[in-house]
Amino acid sequence: MEYYVGIDLGGTKIAAGVVDDQYRIIGRAQLPTRAFHPAQEIADDLAAAARQALDQAGLPLEGARWVGVCSPGTANPRTGVVGLAANLGFHDTPLAALLGQRLPGKIYLENDANAATYGEMLAGAARGLDSVVMITLGTGVGGGIIVDGRIYSGFNCKGGELGHMPMVYQGVPCTCGRRGCIEAYCAVTALIRITREAMQLNATSKMWELAQGSLDRVNGRTAFDAMRAGDPAGTQVVEQYIDYLAYAVSGLINGFQPQAVVIGGGISKEGETLFGPVRQRALPMTFNYDPQNCTRILPAQLGNDAGIIGAALLGRQYQ
Repeated sequence: MEYYVGIDLGGTKIAAGVVDDQYRIIGRAQLPTRAFHPAQEIADDLAAAARQALDQAGLPLEGARWVGVCSPGTANPRTGVVGLAANLGFHDTPLAALLGQRLPGKIYLENDANAATYGEMLAGAARGLDSVVMITLGTGVGGGIIVDGRIYSGFNCKGGELGHMPMVYQGVPCTCGRRGCIEAYCAVTALIRITREAMQLNATSKMWELAQGSLDRVNGRTAFDAMRAGDPAGTQVVEQYIDYLAYAVSGLINGFQPQAVVIGGGISKEGETLFGPVRQRALPMTFNYDPQNCTRILPAQLGNDAGIIGAALLGRQYQ
């Protein structure tokens, strides 16, 4: 049996897994991320998490084909350097080299969203496909692009930032400093914003009860739960959010015409309540739409495991 190690470095936790040749995670470990500590200390923790996952699997480190690590920010797989990861304090950090000083064998590095997209292509919603775009709806909007089975991130490894593609000229301010990005309309934080705005205009909305009378308690489920309870204001929020998301997805399809657009993040757990209307609205907006030969719009399947699996199999990108 061949096996690989994947490490997903996040802003708050490090998740490591041993992945076998059937894409199953057979050993796991998790440690807190010491963000803004020296990169050498974070590399120590990455190595420790890898060893712990292998110990749980009962397998030797030396037997792993390679180790893959995915990081937030601009990760250059050719140089092994994280150019910028603001939530970790990384700037031109040679993460692959640091990890290579602590673990034997080849080390591969990739951006976390790219690795998650690769994981969904290999073992998740887009299994069997080789042309995939993925967006993850969370605090921001992450993205990844797979073309002919390979991660695409541009000539400088900064591509795939789908959340910062423009959507509305001079629109809502985005966290990146610009206005009108997809993230400003489709992130869960955007859904929370429009939910709060609707609540302030509708004092009798069911959303107030669901949020326990406080705007601070609004979350990504509030409007959807209100809609299911028959609340008109909640229904209006959901409709508006789905319109935004469908419009963004139609643009991604027009730009890439992938076999599938995979949507992840907590909001994707709404299932067909979300995906049915998004398909109905997005696909007819695509150029030269053919219902018999069009992009599939699918919910992500792997959750937090996508990054681990994608990172673990990164070596296949270079074979």
